[in-house]
Amino acid sequence: MGKGDKALIDARLRHKELCELVEEYRYSYYVLDAPVVSDGQYDDYERELIQIENEYPELRTPDSPTQKVGGEYTTDFAAISHRSRMMSLDNVFSEEEFLDWVLRVEKGVGSCEFLCELKIDGLAINLTYENGKLISAATRGDGSNGEDVTANVRSIVGVPDRLVATGKIAVPEIVEVRGEIYFPNAEFDKLNAGLVAAGKPPFANPRNAAAGSLRQKDPRVTASRPLRMTVHGVGESAALGFGNQSDAYEILESWGLPISKHFKVLNKTEEVIKFIKFHGDNRHAVEHDIDGIVVKVNALNLQEQLGFTSRAPRWAIAYKYPPEEVNTKLLDIRVSVGRTGRATPFGHMAAVKVAGSVVEMATLHNQEEVERKGVLIGDTVVLRKAGDVIPEIVGPVVALRDGSEKKFVMPTRCPECGSPLGAQKEGDVDLRCPNSQSCPAQLRERIIYLASRAILDIENLGAQAAGALLADGVLINEAKLFALKEKDLLTSEFFTKKDKNGQIELTANANKMLASLEKAKAKQLWRFICALSMRHVGPIAAKSLAKEFRSIDAIEQAPLDVLSQVEGVGPVIAESVKDWFSIKWHREVISNWQKAGVTFQDEEVELGEQTLAGLTIVITGSLDGFTRESAAEAVTSRGAKSAATVSKNTDFVVIGVNAGSKASKAEELGRPILDLAGFIVLLEKGPEAASKVAR
Repeated sequence: MGKGDKALIDARLRHKELCELVEEYRYSYYVLDAPVVSDGQYDDYERELIQIENEYPELRTPDSPTQKVGGEYTTDFAAISHRSRMMSLDNVFSEEEFLDWVLRVEKGVGSCEFLCELKIDGLAINLTYENGKLISAATRGDGSNGEDVTANVRSIVGVPDRLVATGKIAVPEIVEVRGEIYFPNAEFDKLNAGLVAAGKPPFANPRNAAAGSLRQKDPRVTASRPLRMTVHGVGESAALGFGNQSDAYEILESWGLPISKHFKVLNKTEEVIKFIKFHGDNRHAVEHDIDGIVVKVNALNLQEQLGFTSRAPRWAIAYKYPPEEVNTKLLDIRVSVGRTGRATPFGHMAAVKVAGSVVEMATLHNQEEVERKGVLIGDTVVLRKAGDVIPEIVGPVVALRDGSEKKFVMPTRCPECGSPLGAQKEGDVDLRCPNSQSCPAQLRERIIYLASRAILDIENLGAQAAGALLADGVLINEAKLFALKEKDLLTSEFFTKKDKNGQIELTANANKMLASLEKAKAKQLWRFICALSMRHVGPIAAKSLAKEFRSIDAIEQAPLDVLSQVEGVGPVIAESVKDWFSIKWHREVISNWQKAGVTFQDEEVELGEQTLAGLTIVITGSLDGFTRESAAEAVTSRGAKSAATVSKNTDFVVIGVNAGSKASKAEELGRPILDLAGFIVLLEKGPEAASKVAR
């Protein structure tokens, strides 16, 4: 094997690892509202992924995280489609990178004005107004579909229910308004104090407070929170009659929408850099958290010329500020064990306030990371945090050591069950507890995970309740969870109280938990696949498995090679699934849940006639009568694959108005091109008829 071959193999392995990490971290951030790594660390992983794909373009596939706006995640909120896709932003992290972006812009359109605005650390939102009336509000989601949070957004002060034109520009029949919902910093401490007083967990930071407040099932709870919104753009709309982004802001404000008072239009690059530096030095002087500056080409016709990549506009960039850093004392390094047995060292530190919140713990990932960072117990360490939930230890301040510091030694046994820790497979960095069946830590974390809002959403089954179920012997593992009855919980003090006659009865929370367990039995198959905590199987793989096989029995019986071929699964996940089913007590968990009423099966979806089965079709530009999503659905429902890029394997390229570079690529490769009329022929009469009208 040559050096080049080995380098490619190594790149493939690292690429796969990074893809899994980025998808997992996006899910934690966007769905659970509980990031598990810092913004800085996530950015590092994403930049490394982009670097690998730049060096090995064959690894840049349409399902790579670098080609997506976000993960395709589902919660219990109804899905709602955006009329035009909500794009993400590319990031730069230094003046040099920013100047490189400016050069690319100027190469494309020449010298231009820039609109500079604060990058609010909140939750992206899309408002749709029809004839001036707010008809829907949705989170970004995967860029094409988000969560319907209309009722909650209506309760936010400053978000108009109806747009009224007070200037020269009339409100169009349809307009999508994009913005950011945030939690004012001044109100954040008050909210957390109230939550703690009520015995509820506080939010980690204002961004999580905004996301958590917006996703409340009861709009009255959202209304009680001081959420605010700032508008920063427009999605689909009829012609609005303005030429610049700044004109758009003026018009949107005249209709009653909340616009930031901090943006500026600047002509010179030096002025833009000055703006970036000023707000970097004064980032806590505004009413909300910011994590950078967004710079946009101001002229809309130039924006159109520059166009988009698969996930972001070329005419805008986010200049991300470096994470904030403080020094504190590392008092100890301890080890926690997660739901899949992974033993993770974490730092216990002297409490310190950083990025607006008090921090006492920071993850250290694994024993190799501790050694790599060179930290000792007792060190003064540099702690970095940029508004995230879990901060990171950057490294020790060696000059402050006094000789009392001690080296961390990774335990050889599980801190909770005493089982020997070890690598699950040769080459694994992480050590794991093998006692998955009865390790208290793994059991507790698995129950907490399956009960979380993003998985089965079991009310009142949090960390304390899960701990009590295990500590009091109500459960010895999760197998009997869905068979729990009132008599079982009466044996635990945590779930009981005395009535006025001194008789023991269940608390209201315990009754709600039982009712929620019963309700959860009817949830979708993919959620229960996640609830089983198979290693490597997250929501994306679970949805793919559920869609392909429709039942847990079919998944168990599927051969390894068949599992591997499922889109979004692959050989590593497939092997993990087969390994999981090979363990007897795992199968007993499924059997017990089925006996308790869990179906582990989705209803069959009736497909239309598969007239386009096996075809790969690329759709680009605007098609009259179709949104991008409905056009894609029209081909996928007939059995075709809707692809994002044109290649020699593309069967048809459908070209609408403002098609962009894909049209040129189709001509270059000689692929059949269809206009709107040809697309309708393809849908109604099939590929043979479409070939006759293609050019």
